[in-house]
Amino acid sequence: MFATGIENSYPTVQGGRVRQDEMDKCGHYTHWQKDFDLVGELGVGYLRYGPPIHTTWLGPDHYDWSFADETFAGLRSRNITPIVDLCHFGVPDWIGNFQNPDFPVQFARYAAAFAARFPWVQLYTPVNEMYICALFSAKYGWWNEQMTTDRSFVTALGHIVKANVLGMQAILNARPDAIFIQSESSEYFHAENPAAIGRAEFMNEVRFLSLDLNYGHRVGSEMYEYLLDNGMTREDYHFFLQNNLKHHCIMGNDYYVTNEHLVHPDGLTEASGEIYGYSVITGQYYARYGLPVMHTETNLSQGAGGDEAVRWLRKEWANVLRVRNDGLPIVGFTWYSLTDQVDWDTALRENNGTVNSLGLYDLNRNIRPVGEAYRRLITEWRDVLPTQSVVLTVPVFPPNQQESEAVRDLQDKARHARRTQDATAQGNEPTSPTPTSSTGA
Repeated sequence: MFATGIENSYPTVQGGRVRQDEMDKCGHYTHWQKDFDLVGELGVGYLRYGPPIHTTWLGPDHYDWSFADETFAGLRSRNITPIVDLCHFGVPDWIGNFQNPDFPVQFARYAAAFAARFPWVQLYTPVNEMYICALFSAKYGWWNEQMTTDRSFVTALGHIVKANVLGMQAILNARPDAIFIQSESSEYFHAENPAAIGRAEFMNEVRFLSLDLNYGHRVGSEMYEYLLDNGMTREDYHFFLQNNLKHHCIMGNDYYVTNEHLVHPDGLTEASGEIYGYSVITGQYYARYGLPVMHTETNLSQGAGGDEAVRWLRKEWANVLRVRNDGLPIVGFTWYSLTDQVDWDTALRENNGTVNSLGLYDLNRNIRPVGEAYRRLITEWRDVLPTQSVVLTVPVFPPNQQESEAVRDLQDKARHARRTQDATAQGNEPTSPTPTSSTGA
């Protein structure tokens, strides 16, 4: 799956008074039809995309689907498969922030409403970069609640991951063959010297917490104590162990040059630059979870020389091939995003209007050198990879095949598998599958 994305971050800053709406800053609300046309011109079949949560989800069970109806009809008419991003670093004003304990259940209702309205959608990222969202909002104090304690971080993380899990359950009720691609930042912390080893090891366990909880992976004793010491209860923790939907998931790993960190003895960190790289760090995550992998985000600024982004694309693609050649089931690659972004040089903390040349196209919708390079890469590799490894094929149907009998059969099998799993968990005898009628009724 070759993919790109429409940058749709929307956290709040300045005590919640200012929303950093990247769709607005990057001109997508005005140019969305052109943006979708550019996706087709690139030969990209998959688009990470989602409706702006703050203008769509107006209150409990109250939605304005007008923009989503237009845009998702546009994607479907162009036969672009969306990977639907329902929550990207922010919540509606009426929710407040990620400290709100009502967020998980309310979000699940939002996810259910979306899935019911767009039943042809199969791929989802319910909550984007759960670890980064909690870290920047509730530990670094940059976004949303702008808090800076371990307790606020654990609270945000618990609510965010629970929202993701409940959202997956709600979507599966409407679309039993849904596949969830967790877009999560793949991090690593390097000790500056022996005095920093303990702190680096601790941070290298914290980086896994979002996916540990999401996949029902039992944490180590130090992390268990850390969670309980900072407000998570035993009941909260066991919710994640007992609601494991790992078998519906692809582990999406995001990697940027800023994903590796140098840890000082006092616990402070700074960017280390690329030391291990995507393939090594992805190997660590795969060893922990054993799931199919997708490279779900990367980019680099075009730079003064004009070719820095192109060279980074080549390096990341080489890492994808290295992961595959090492025997890991990697199913896709993403350059994020389609167009340049705005104010990510300050991680959206400041509202300066600074254009970051990270896109395949600039904000005038002119293709950048990395866009040309990505289009060539897709043309050259699209037909080669599936013939070399069956694990590069995912049971996903494009929009123009969503009403086919093959899709209905897949959904019936998925429903039966879920009933069997539920019955087994409850100690009951599973029921037989219902035959599919020739009319699909």
